[in-house]
Amino acid sequence: MDASSYREALYEVFVGTDHDVETQIAHALEIGTEYFDLPIGFLTRIEDGTQTIVHATGSHDLLQPGESCPLEEAYCRRTVEMDAPLAVQHASASPVISETAVETFDLGTYIGSKVVVDDDLYGTVCFAAEDERGAPFSEAKETFLELLTKLIEQAIERRAHERELRERTERLEREKRRFEGIAETSFDILFRIGLETEFTYVSSAVERVLGYEPEALIGRPITEFIAESSAEAAITGYSQVIDGTPVENVKLEFVDVDGDRVVIEVNGTPITDDGDVRGVQGVGRDVTARRERERELRIKTRAMDEARIGISISDARQPDEPLVYVNDGFERVTGYDAADALGRNCRFLQGEATDPETVATLRERIDADEPVSVEILNYRADGTPFWNQVRVSPVGNDDGSVTHYLGFQTDITERKRTEQLVRLLNRVLRHNLRNDMNVLFGLGDRLETGAADDAAALGEQLSETAATLIELSEQARDLERYTRRERDPQRLAPDSLLAAVADDYRERFPSATVDVTARTDREFCAGPELERAVAELVENALKHNPEPEPWVSLSVDDDDGRLVLTVADDGPGIAEMETAVIAKGEEEALEHGSGLGLWLVNWIVTRYGGSFQIRAADDGDGTVATVRLPGVGPDDSLEAVAQRPTVLFR
Repeated sequence: MDASSYREALYEVFVGTDHDVETQIAHALEIGTEYFDLPIGFLTRIEDGTQTIVHATGSHDLLQPGESCPLEEAYCRRTVEMDAPLAVQHASASPVISETAVETFDLGTYIGSKVVVDDDLYGTVCFAAEDERGAPFSEAKETFLELLTKLIEQAIERRAHERELRERTERLEREKRRFEGIAETSFDILFRIGLETEFTYVSSAVERVLGYEPEALIGRPITEFIAESSAEAAITGYSQVIDGTPVENVKLEFVDVDGDRVVIEVNGTPITDDGDVRGVQGVGRDVTARRERERELRIKTRAMDEARIGISISDARQPDEPLVYVNDGFERVTGYDAADALGRNCRFLQGEATDPETVATLRERIDADEPVSVEILNYRADGTPFWNQVRVSPVGNDDGSVTHYLGFQTDITERKRTEQLVRLLNRVLRHNLRNDMNVLFGLGDRLETGAADDAAALGEQLSETAATLIELSEQARDLERYTRRERDPQRLAPDSLLAAVADDYRERFPSATVDVTARTDREFCAGPELERAVAELVENALKHNPEPEPWVSLSVDDDDGRLVLTVADDGPGIAEMETAVIAKGEEEALEHGSGLGLWLVNWIVTRYGGSFQIRAADDGDGTVATVRLPGVGPDDSLEAVAQRPTVLFR
C-alpha cells in the first residue's frame, strides 16, 4: 500500500465504533509496524519515572504488556522531552540513547512520539527493530507517526470521558439507594442544605454527635458549625454538589456545643426538581476515633513496609509459629518473596553452617516469651550465606498472653567481614612480622659479631626479608583500601580482563608462558578490583615457580549462569595449610597462611557474591585456583544479576 492507503486504514480503525479502545490501539500498532517496515511496535504508560508497556506487537521479550523499567534506562527517555517524533537509525551511536538502554533492549532502530492525554503526559508510542536502519526516517514517516499518535490520544481521552460519565451515574444511583434505606433513627446524621448553605433538615443523631438539638441548626448556615481549618473544604464540596457532582468521604472538622473538634465524614448529593438543583442532601458519620486510629495505623504500616531492615511477624497461636507478615526489607535481606516466606517458620533461613548453639539460644528465649538478639549465619533464597542480626520481641494481648512475635532482621555481613579482616590482619601481621624480625635480628647479630662469612649472601638475605615485609605491608594496605571502597558492580569482559593481566606478566616474566582462553559470551558481574585479584593469582603462580620457563593458564567458562575463572600453573603446588585456611575463612593459632595475597583474592571475590577455592593439581604438579562469580549475559540487567557480599568461608 502507498502512504495514503495506510492513513485511510488508520482512520477506519478509529472512526468505527465496532471495537473498543484496546482493539483500536492494537490494530494501529499493526498498521504502524507494516508502514515503517519495523517488526516491533508498542504503547507505553509513564508514571513516577517508570515506563510500563501497555500494548505491544512483535516478539521482543522486554517489550511486552506488563514489562516495565525506569524511564532513565529506556529509549523513550528523550522522546517525552520533545514536541516532535524522535527518530534514530543507529541507536548505538546516537547521543540521545543511553548505553544502558542499548545494553538492555538491544534495539538498533527506533522512532517514537510522546502521547499526551488531557494536557498531561500519558506515555509514548514507538516502533523499533533490533537491526540498524540504512537510511534516516523521512519527514513523511514522522508525519504519519504524529497522525497515529493523535488518533491514539483521542481514543484514550474518549475512553476516560465515557468512564467518568459511567462512574458519575453509578455514584448517583448509590446515593439514591443509600438515602432510601436511611431512617430518622439512623446512627449517622442525615441533613439537607438549601441554596444559601443553610440547614433545612437535620436528623436527631446530631444531638448525640455534636450536642445540638436539631431545631437549633435549622435556618443557620453550615459554616457556623465548621472549624476554620475545614471551611474551604466544606465550601468546595458544597459548590461541587450544587454543580451536580456528588461528593464522598469528605472529612470535615465540626465544633460541638462544648467547643471541641469532631471529625465528621460527609457524603452529599444534589436535590433536584425537574432537572434544577435545589439544594444538597447527605449523611455525616462521626469518624473522630476511627480517623485517629487509621492515621496511626497508616503511619505504623508505612514505616514497617518502607523500613530498610527486615521486619517480620509470626503467629504464636498457630503450630510452629508461622510468619504472617514480612515487609519489603525482609525480602531484600533474605531474597525470599513474601509469598514464599508467609506460612513458614523462620528457621527456613538456617543452613549447614548455622551455629546450633545460637539457634538454641534463640529458641530458648522465644519459648520463655523473652526478647532476644543474636547474630546468626543464615542463607538467602539463592543459597548464599549472610550474617543476620536477629532481634525478636514477644507481643501480648490485653490479658498478657503472647499472640505474636515481632522480628527484625539486619544484614550485617559487611560488618562481620570487616571484623574478620581485622582479626586476620592482626594475626598475619603479628606472625609474619615476628618471624621476619627474628631473621633480621639474627642477621644483625652475625654482622655485629663478625660471624658472617659471605657478606654478599648476607646482604641478599637482608634484601629478601625487607622485600617480603614491604610486600606484606602493601597487601595489607590494599585490603584496607578495598574495605573502604564502595562496591561497584560492573560488566567486565573476560577476554579483555585476562588479556590485560596476561600482557602485563608476560612483560614482567619474559621466560614465562601465559595462556588465555575465554569460552563464554557472558561478562563478569563484579567490581574493577577483580583485575587486581586475577593479577595476584598469576603473580603467585609465577613468582613461586622455580622452573626456568614457568607456565600459567587463565580460562573462563560458563556454569549455569555463573562464570568460572580458573588459574592453573605447573609450579611446586600449594601447602595444605594454605588451602585449609581459605576454605575455613579464618586463621587459628596453629593454622595460618603465609601471607595476605590469597586473602585479598578471597575478599574481592566474595564481595560480589562469588566464591574462591585453591588446591593442589590432581596430578600433584602445580596449583589450581578457582573463582566463581555471577555472569551477566548480553540481554541481562546488571541490577538483576548483581549479588550481595557473601561471608568469607565460601
